[in-house]
Amino acid sequence: MPQTLSSTSMFTPCGFSPHLHSSKEGEQGGLIFQDGNLTSASLDALIQHLIPTTDYYPEKAYIFTFLLSSRLFIEPHELLSRVCHKCIEQQRLDDPVLDKARIRKFGPKILQLLTEWTETFPYDFQEERMIGHLKDMIHRIAPCDEAYWKKMNQLLQALNQKLATLSHGQEGIVKISTAVSDKLVAFKTKPPSIQREILSVCSDPYTLAQQLTHVELERLSHIGPEEFVQAFVHKDPLDGTKTCFSEQKKTSNLEAYVKWFNRLCYLVATEICMPAKKKQRAQVIEFFIDVARECFNIGNFNSLMAIISGMNMSPVSRLKKTWSKVKTAKFFILEHQMDPTGNFYNYRTALRGAAHRSLTAHSNREKIVIPFFSLLIKDIYFLNEGCANRLPNGHVNFEKFLELAKQVGEFITWKQVECPFEQDPNIIHYLHTAPIFTEDGLYLASYESESPENQTEKDRWKSLRSTILGKT
Repeated sequence: MPQTLSSTSMFTPCGFSPHLHSSKEGEQGGLIFQDGNLTSASLDALIQHLIPTTDYYPEKAYIFTFLLSSRLFIEPHELLSRVCHKCIEQQRLDDPVLDKARIRKFGPKILQLLTEWTETFPYDFQEERMIGHLKDMIHRIAPCDEAYWKKMNQLLQALNQKLATLSHGQEGIVKISTAVSDKLVAFKTKPPSIQREILSVCSDPYTLAQQLTHVELERLSHIGPEEFVQAFVHKDPLDGTKTCFSEQKKTSNLEAYVKWFNRLCYLVATEICMPAKKKQRAQVIEFFIDVARECFNIGNFNSLMAIISGMNMSPVSRLKKTWSKVKTAKFFILEHQMDPTGNFYNYRTALRGAAHRSLTAHSNREKIVIPFFSLLIKDIYFLNEGCANRLPNGHVNFEKFLELAKQVGEFITWKQVECPFEQDPNIIHYLHTAPIFTEDGLYLASYESESPENQTEKDRWKSLRSTILGKT
């Protein structure tokens, strides 16, 4: 059914690393290790662990995990401010005469940290304060090496280009049409059809599956990893006054993607319920079964689930005469793959297979993994709800955030795949803008196609004809 937003391995720019190891046990500089893995620490200790020195640079996996999870406790601009201030103190960047030899060892490391931050979490730098902190830090070290000016300009140029690309892409995506077409039910018996239908736009299921994959990857590309954390921001128990991002939850791309899933569900149901003739409705159902099967083969599980959900909506599933004309064997196989039994065991097995194929792929076609997104959100939600952000002693529960980074990091790798299929603007425009029925419109269209079977359905049909069509 359509979704709401309510309630492997570690990503790094260079690959995956499942744990953060130390050769020692116990406490080191406020960091608590267990079985060689960092499990908890105070927020201050974690911030210090992020800061490079002349002879230390944090692991890439740690950088991603901490930058992802730290926003539950401290806003990015405040974190960067604290990092910069600690660097100024530790490297004595306020001294009248700088130790150039030391800063030449430190400079490349702080530049690398800032580069990784801007590349992985570019949305953080939409705030002027973030850019201000970044420039201030580089201005302090630049007198020691002219090359730092060039590196700063390259960093800012790459960041601006990335933000511009993301912004342009968001504007370029065809806006999802909110137009509903309930009154088109009145035209069901009036040929020629008033509404264009999917088979007149694309009659090849392989092509439609490929265009759906285009839409999925385009929309996924705009979701920042931080949105998975910001979707579930709660008050920090050590700060009773506010949440991070209290002005608004910065999850617009994530929410837009869930809306796309819902639209595809309703579009499938609308396309099935709209035709006046039983034979045409059966043809549309079989077409979408073939589209769903090709989505499965591609690795596009999100579109697959949306199609199955649309076909399982009550206004569609009640069309018994229509379904009797459909060869349903292929549909039942797909339903079995996405069966929620055992916490979606069959789907999770198929997802692992697609993920393995992606890791060993020789082409972008084989790299495609588009997970059933609402289940991913649900997994992250339960991880967040099931484990405390802080331990009783006030330490940050870093073990939890390692698991969070593992789940989010894998997704970030998948969303960066370039779609290998040629784009068809007409089909993509139709997918985003074709009018769809509301739930009431779907029921009315369904009753108009196959008469109500009991008194409850008859009463609802009569009510819908009155409210939507103005008929009694």
